[in-house]
Amino acid sequence: MRLPLAALAEVDGERVDPDLPYVVDAHVHLFPDGIFRALWRWFGEHGWPVRYQLTTPEAVDFLLSRGVGRIIALHYAHKPGMARSMNAYMAEVVRAHPRVTGLATVYPFEDDAKAILEEAFALGLSGVKLHCHVQAFAVDDPRLRAIYEACAENDKPLVIHAGREPSSAAYPCDPYAICGAERVERVLADHPRLRLCVPHLGADEFDGYTRLLERHDHLWLDTTMMLGDFFSVKPPPRILSVRPDRILYGTDFPNLPYAWDHELRRVRHQGFSDAVLEQVLATNARTLYRLP
Repeated sequence: MRLPLAALAEVDGERVDPDLPYVVDAHVHLFPDGIFRALWRWFGEHGWPVRYQLTTPEAVDFLLSRGVGRIIALHYAHKPGMARSMNAYMAEVVRAHPRVTGLATVYPFEDDAKAILEEAFALGLSGVKLHCHVQAFAVDDPRLRAIYEACAENDKPLVIHAGREPSSAAYPCDPYAICGAERVERVLADHPRLRLCVPHLGADEFDGYTRLLERHDHLWLDTTMMLGDFFSVKPPPRILSVRPDRILYGTDFPNLPYAWDHELRRVRHQGFSDAVLEQVLATNARTLYRLP
């Protein structure tokens, strides 16, 4: 996939379509201001222009005021020593915004990674987010066992960007060298109590992740940025239909190159029945995160 990419010129929708069911955006990034600014610079140089350069409170208000019912908030630490302060920040966000479900982060190779996550769960965080590209690790690296065990023992899901795309030469590793559906399958086999969600429908290994969905009941995929025809890689319809109870709607807001409802408008055209549409937009996220 070639990056950087240009933004799309389109008009923002005013609200979620009232004909849609309740919407949970299962992939929203919330960071402290300084980290957000650094991310936007990185995206501008190596990815795409970020359309919504909003602070955390602004981003939350933007989505909720437009009819998104609940936000699953993700973040990730790109170096050691950051995770505790970032998790404390996310816990404050969750306390201030009842409709935000916040996840913890940890740098994978910190000696006290498991303790960091135990502390984060005690603060009220509801899962963990990791990013193979940014944090430069392979998902089946045995050093991650403590993280997987912490999630499984505390019944907390793990969201892990383990697909090869979207990739960039600016990452500290080659995503194609460390990512692969077969690596994720090893983790699923070794940790049968771990509930694992892979964003971007596992791009670009759509066939591989379709097979994993067929084999593993504790795997979920989210749709983030894959239904909007923005990238050159396009998911085949079967990945959405083989296990619709394991597909979550997500966006990557606010780090988007197009309108906030760009993908939401396209979800209507995926051929989902009303029941499946409700699963993808809300029920599956509620199941994964144990939400009411």
